[in-house]
Amino acid sequence: MPGKPVTDQQVGVYMTDRLQYSQRIAAARAGFSERTARRLEADPRLPSQRQPARGRTVPDPLEAVWDTLLLPILERDPAVQAVTLLRHLQMADPDAFPDDRVRRTLERRVRDWRALHGPERDVIFRQAPEPGRMALSDFTDAGRLGVTIGGVPLEHRLFHFVLAYSGWEHVAVVLGGESFTALAENLQNALWTLGGVPQEHRTDSLSAAYRNLDANAAADVTQRYDAFCAHYGMLASRNNPGEAHENGAVEAQNNHLKVALDQALILRGSRDFAELDDWKRFVDELVARRNRRREAAVRTEMAALRPLPIRRTTDFTEVVSRVTKTGGFLVHAVFYSAPSQLIGKRLRVHVYDDRIEAFLGATRVVTHPRQRGRRDGVRVHCVNYRHVIHALRRKPQALAGSVYRDGLFPRSEYEAAWAALSTALPRRDACRRMVDLLWLAHDEACEAELAGLIAGVLDEGLLPEARALKPKLVPRRRELPGDTPVTLTDLSSFDALLEGRA
Repeated sequence: MPGKPVTDQQVGVYMTDRLQYSQRIAAARAGFSERTARRLEADPRLPSQRQPARGRTVPDPLEAVWDTLLLPILERDPAVQAVTLLRHLQMADPDAFPDDRVRRTLERRVRDWRALHGPERDVIFRQAPEPGRMALSDFTDAGRLGVTIGGVPLEHRLFHFVLAYSGWEHVAVVLGGESFTALAENLQNALWTLGGVPQEHRTDSLSAAYRNLDANAAADVTQRYDAFCAHYGMLASRNNPGEAHENGAVEAQNNHLKVALDQALILRGSRDFAELDDWKRFVDELVARRNRRREAAVRTEMAALRPLPIRRTTDFTEVVSRVTKTGGFLVHAVFYSAPSQLIGKRLRVHVYDDRIEAFLGATRVVTHPRQRGRRDGVRVHCVNYRHVIHALRRKPQALAGSVYRDGLFPRSEYEAAWAALSTALPRRDACRRMVDLLWLAHDEACEAELAGLIAGVLDEGLLPEARALKPKLVPRRRELPGDTPVTLTDLSSFDALLEGRA
């Protein structure tokens, strides 16, 4: 059997030793036979120099068409795909290329041509972050986490703020889209939680904030964002469209954050939360643990941050809406209820990411959790039964056909009570009983307690009635104020006033 091939290093050792030793000894020291030594001396070339040039084992199937037909197309537009060139060949000469047998060969040829003669490629320049220099913000979809609230899947995003140097992060749950309102509100929360301001703030061009906006609205968002950054003394920068790596410090952290949340949910044993606030608290606690591991770097960065301004700036959008005779007003195609005294009044509504606040002049008169319109065009209602209960008590039959009837029920127990009443009683009696229950909850301020009593009655197979449940409520403590000391004015002081007037 042939031995191991001789290497260039062995030949070098042999040639050096051959100057001092015999052929046999030098061959032994180099690790090969005396016969191999005689062959080397007959042909002193190194083994690597004696390797035969490897040629093609089969004819080139593209030899006749590469230079004349395909290369001009590639030089004209290097973006053309190999499969497109193959289809072009099959149309030009169906007999020469009847099938896709040459596809892999053509793909390798095109790939090699691009590597040698293709256009210049973009180069990513890694940056060395400086303390206090840059912060980055981004929105990331959290749907893959599978979080549910009371068994209902939660469609939401996470606002993610990261300092480039230390990696300190702030995360907020965002129920709506990537709007300027969500950015401004949560960015301010991040800065005030951090306790300082970086020199520059980078985003992904706020592309989501411009979605479905006309040119004037997009320009308005840009001006407001520039004014926001000017208030905090930050330079506003944006990565180039389609260049996600320019926002890489936060893009990479997005994935790390979601992996950490996913693992924490696995340890928790459930992805369902009773309330939205419970999920927000879960996120905050995990982020706090992650930030504790960065304390040394954060201390270095804090020394380089600028101080916060005296106050926060505007982080909401404002719309003006009139309260109609239906007992509410519209904001972004969503109906919000208002006290009946406000019918006909124009309200200034501050729209935040998670709530709306309506003002009459400088007085805040209505607050609601923020709702989003449905894509199918069905009107969404956000109704507080306390706003309309006085009118509904005078007209209880309006309950059955009200377009926002289901929104009037403050808890699921009240909704279950209506389902039982409307099934077992005539419509007139069902409406009267249901309105009486809502009035009792409002008048006695016992919404939660009454809900528990209603659930107990329904579990017994009975129908709830306000008159029967009222005695079971814990009486509210109505304490009158104690004696109020009154200091009487000395009558002689009036004489002094009269004398001064005279």
